[in-house]
Amino acid sequence: RSARVILSRMLEQHGLAVDTAESGEQALEYLHQHRPDVIFMDHLMPGMDGFQAVQVIKSDPQTATIPLMMYTSQEGELYVSQARALGAVGVLPKTVRPVDVSRVLYQLHLLPDRRQQRSALFDGRAVPVAAAQVAAGPDGVGATGEAASEAANFATTTATFTVAPATLSELQGGVRQSVQQVVKDQLAEQRRFMLATFEAFARRMGSEIKDGIAKVPTPPVVEPLPPPPPATPWWPVALTALLAAVPAAVLGYLHWRGAESQEALARELAETRQKVAVLSAAPPPASQPAAAMTVPVAAGPAVPSGPVAVEYVPYGETPLAYARLERLRTLASELQQKGFRGKIVVETYTGDFCLTGNASEGFAVAEAALPTQKCDLVGNPYDDTLSTAQRQSVAFANFSGTLDQRTGGAIEVEVVDAGRRSPVSYPEQGETSTAGDWNKVATRNNRVEFRLVPAADEGPPDE
Repeated sequence: RSARVILSRMLEQHGLAVDTAESGEQALEYLHQHRPDVIFMDHLMPGMDGFQAVQVIKSDPQTATIPLMMYTSQEGELYVSQARALGAVGVLPKTVRPVDVSRVLYQLHLLPDRRQQRSALFDGRAVPVAAAQVAAGPDGVGATGEAASEAANFATTTATFTVAPATLSELQGGVRQSVQQVVKDQLAEQRRFMLATFEAFARRMGSEIKDGIAKVPTPPVVEPLPPPPPATPWWPVALTALLAAVPAAVLGYLHWRGAESQEALARELAETRQKVAVLSAAPPPASQPAAAMTVPVAAGPAVPSGPVAVEYVPYGETPLAYARLERLRTLASELQQKGFRGKIVVETYTGDFCLTGNASEGFAVAEAALPTQKCDLVGNPYDDTLSTAQRQSVAFANFSGTLDQRTGGAIEVEVVDAGRRSPVSYPEQGETSTAGDWNKVATRNNRVEFRLVPAADEGPPDE
């Protein structure tokens, strides 16, 4: 709409009466009753577009002869060719300048050509007037003789003549006034165009601002904040926390003691079950106990040459721990009471078990009914991977390391890895032999022996 207003103002500046239509349908209705000298047609309009309106106008014999100029923001040679093919004489852009509007009006012969409105000073009749002034003379009296003849020659011959200084000055003044008038008209036209442009822009901005203000939602009513609650005194909170912490601490301590007791009972139960399993799986000879063999320590100077105690180690258990540690403590206590001086040699032996499993998931003792020929492995991979330090538990190492200090240097502990020496003979791996028969012997070979080595200067023990 602003572009239509600007074009209307430019046309009105040239003294033209301008009528406008909002759509193509309204323009066609207007043409039923009026015959304008020229039509400026927009391309984008409500309803039919500019090209459709042009086709209707040019198809009607009564309106086909009216010059029609497209006034749109569309650009490009293709659009201009389409417009001219439909009957438009040209395309006028919406960013039009006043000089472009003037040129279009001159081309449509709606304005007189300024080049034809020359000043009378440039008309051919000025020459006879100047000649008549020369013939009249300076006093206004007609010249005679030779002067009149020269004046006549000057009037008829325009190729060679001289102009009087007064006439030349008048010609220069006329040219100057004509140029000044043209410049003044152009400046006035530019000023009117700028004013019309700013006015249309201001109206559009004003309408957009009003629409924006109307669309702004009403701010919600801000409710006042409720007053802050009164500060709570700190001492009830602290007292509550203290009363809650004391029972929690007591319950935590009781729970910890209960957990320790349960762990100790579970460990003792596991050791007892292991001993029962060993005793049931590999019963020793009638002269030896099922789980261990103990030789009483004599009260006199005589010390048995063989082992004084034997403990059997289940597969997968640390050799010097659990029952072996308890046996060492009992033996050391008895020897200290009897005044023994010397060493307690602890020898560990390795037995080879019939195992099932693999290296990645681990091995376990095979079922008793499994034939020995189907054992996945016959050996003791757990015991073979232990170093001398790893064969002892921390409690065993602490007890044996501090026994020398507790007994005043009278009793020492020496740990020896005997490996697979002096084993009990294993059964043959035949069709009738089973893993249970094999592992009974392996359990007797997987043992710990305790031997006594008295000191060289040991005297008779105290009674």
